[in-house]
Amino acid sequence: MLETSARLLRLLSLLQAHREWSGADLADRLGVTPRTVRRDVDRLRELGYPVNASPGTGGGYQLGAGAELPPLLLDDDEAVAVAVGLRTAAGQGIEGIGETSVRALTKLEQVLPSRLRRRVGALNAFTVPMLHNTLPSAVDPAVLTELAALCRDAERLRFAYESHDGAATRRTVEPHRLVCTERRWYLVAWDLDREDWRTFRVDRITPRPPHGPRFTPRPPPAEGLAAYVSKGVSTRAYATHAVVRLLVPLREAAERISPSAGTLEADGPTSCLLRTGAPNLDVMVVHVVMTGFEFEVLEPAGLTGRIRAARDRLSRALDRSDPVAHGDSVPER
Repeated sequence: MLETSARLLRLLSLLQAHREWSGADLADRLGVTPRTVRRDVDRLRELGYPVNASPGTGGGYQLGAGAELPPLLLDDDEAVAVAVGLRTAAGQGIEGIGETSVRALTKLEQVLPSRLRRRVGALNAFTVPMLHNTLPSAVDPAVLTELAALCRDAERLRFAYESHDGAATRRTVEPHRLVCTERRWYLVAWDLDREDWRTFRVDRITPRPPHGPRFTPRPPPAEGLAAYVSKGVSTRAYATHAVVRLLVPLREAAERISPSAGTLEADGPTSCLLRTGAPNLDVMVVHVVMTGFEFEVLEPAGLTGRIRAARDRLSRALDRSDPVAHGDSVPER
């Protein structure tokens, strides 16, 4: 029984390669007779896998897309959630996981019903990855697929939105693309009331149908939407902006600094530029120091003075806390 089950899984894996196999080729790959192949194909069909067969010398077997999901014990929303997870994993900078995720996603899409393939296809086509090693935010997969479908079909979106300070607003936009990080999802859209491009956090969006009508897509606000959103959420959203030279290579800085914390660009082989924002200069001091890298302030000029004031404050705190500086004895260990 175990041998038969293992052979069925191997046969299914071969069929999922999205090519037509002759019975002889499958028998050779599996080390069985053509009659056993036919029997195994019948077993797969009994389990719900749609295996198509064409007769004749040039015929063969091919895995098709059925009217319902194969028996993976997944309902429609769960299947879409798996596809979303694989799509996100495919873009991560973890060695080996990207290629594996793409293969798994390809196999899943081959056997998805057409109604689900269209939903997943829209999500793939209208999502731009902006990834970093941080935790994901909680976003309803149904909202993601709804937004992706509206981007694909160029339909206006109506939704309730909660800003970072808790203020509730109603928006009507022309959705363009979803941009994802490992931490958050963002919607880039043309805001009809404000007549400008806006970036919205998806976890703060509550769709309010009916949507529509259709619109003619506008030219995007930038060629690279990942960089556009990164700059928006890390810099443009704040009153105070800064440019700092980090004295480490770009690759090393990118491992620690999230795209939502600032944008990075190369500045020679041993340094890079960080462009970032903060509510004020005092917060900016903490933000820059907490990168953990040696740095040089390029702008604004006032940031250097705030760093100097913070240094003096820290020095005084150390003097007050250092028992040697006050002539106190240091306990022996």
